[in-house]
This record gives sequence, structure tokens and C-alpha cells, in this order.
Amino acid sequence: MPLDRLKAAQGGSRRDLARLLTEVEDGRVAASELLGSSRPQGRSIAITGPPGVGKSCFIDHFLRAHAERGEAIALLAVDPSSALSGGALLGDRIRLSSPDDASVAERIYVRSIATRRSSGSIPSVLGDLVQVLHGCGWPLVVIETVGAGQSEVRCAAVADRIVLMEGPARGDAVQAEKAGLLELADLVLVNKADLDGAERHAAELRDSLALDGPEPPEVLLMSAHTGVGLGEALEALRDLPARSGSERARARERLANAAEARLVRHEDYEDILARIGNGTLAPEDAVEVIWRGG
Repeated sequence: MPLDRLKAAQGGSRRDLARLLTEVEDGRVAASELLGSSRPQGRSIAITGPPGVGKSCFIDHFLRAHAERGEAIALLAVDPSSALSGGALLGDRIRLSSPDDASVAERIYVRSIATRRSSGSIPSVLGDLVQVLHGCGWPLVVIETVGAGQSEVRCAAVADRIVLMEGPARGDAVQAEKAGLLELADLVLVNKADLDGAERHAAELRDSLALDGPEPPEVLLMSAHTGVGLGEALEALRDLPARSGSERARARERLANAAEARLVRHEDYEDILARIGNGTLAPEDAVEVIWRGG
């Protein structure tokens, strides 16, 4: 059945694509089972940054600009889950506007993902979701993360390129530095250029990044609201090169993400958590249980 869905999704069925992604997200099927040993061609860009910095507004512009050039583009937007109910708003279709041109709209696919029970549950399947989208004819996948914390670093590390968005507030950069996002970023966009302090903040970032190595990422000042610098920012994303020196940091996060995926998908995961909780199994011994596969 999943392979039949894959064929239908490759033929353009969005309903089958949505169901297929749900099966992958729920752990009922893995990308390797669907796609075999072949690795679909495509690229992915993670756009991350603190809440309220304007990621969704900028992504809206990016999706439209890309689709208007006749190219297909998909968005995987991670939404935070309620710690009590486990539910999520999944409101990206609300935040993103609908193109008036039907042909443009057909080239855009938006999928919201809930973080669910743990910070690791969604990042651990994110790579599979990206691969399935590539395999179904979506060569460019944009990943929008929740915010600028450690889980976002793992999420972003799945992507081929990482774009960090910030606002004029200096505290945003401090949080990004703590999480390690500046170490991974291939491009930094300072949004809300029309607000006081934006130019100063961009200059501070350039000075700070210059201390990290000989080839720091470019820092662009822009405003998704007024359009100042927007064209330059959109053009920068078209053929964004990988930042030299970030490979090791990204490999580290991908390795941690793969280990986390193995943990979350283990068939005895819930039982292991219960045993750790009641004191009958030490976390160190649990790691050995998982790695032995027993």
C-alpha cells in the first residue's frame, strides 16, 4: 500500500502525498523502505530563528518567488505541541498567503509537523520526510523551525543549507550563539530593517562572526514587510554556497540526530522509559539495550 501511494504521489496526487508523509511521520514506514537504495536528487534549506522574527513572512515571499519562476518548492513547517494535550495549531496555511495564480499555487506544497511528545521525535524523522518529498518530485524543500534552541540546531542540521533569521534585539543573537546556530549558518538575515537598531545589530553580528574564522557567513539586512533588501535576500538563497568550515559541526549534529532517531524508534522505547522512571534500569544500561537491539 505505501508503494502504491508513492506512485500516486509521484504522479501528482497531493492526497496520497499527505497520507504517505503521515505514515513516515508516525513511524509506520521509513524512507529507505519506500525509495530503496536510490537517493533522490534535491536540496533543502532550513530557515531558523527566534519566534516573532518574521520567518513565515519571509518564507511566504520565498515560496512565491520560487514558484513564479516555474519551479516546484515544498515547505515543512515545524509547529510546537502543547505539553498538556500534545496537540498543535499547525497554522502555517493561515500564516501563508494563497497565490492568485493557480499555476503558481500548484508548484507550492505546505506541510505542518507537530513536535509532539519530545523535542527529538520530529527531528528524528525530518530527514525521511525531506527524502520522500524529493522522491515525489519536490526538488527544493524548505524547513521552518520553531525557534532558535538546541532542538532547532538538530532540525536545521538535516538541511543542506542553513539560514538564520534575526531581528534588531541583541538577545536573539545571544540565544543563537548559545544554541550553536551561528556555527552552522550559511547565511544570516537580519529582518525588520525598518526598526531602530537593525543596522547596529547587523554590524555587531558581522564583527562577532569575523572572530569565528576566515570565512564567516554573509549578513544581510532586509525587511520582509517593507521590501527593503528583500530581493537581495531572495537571490542569495537561490544558489547559496555551503559555509566553509561548518561541515564538521553539521556532521556532529547529524550524527546526534541519527542516534536520537534510533532511540525514539526503538520498539521498547516506552518500556525503557518506564523502567528508567521506576528505577529498575539505569540510563547508561538503557543505551546498551538499545544499541544491542535487545
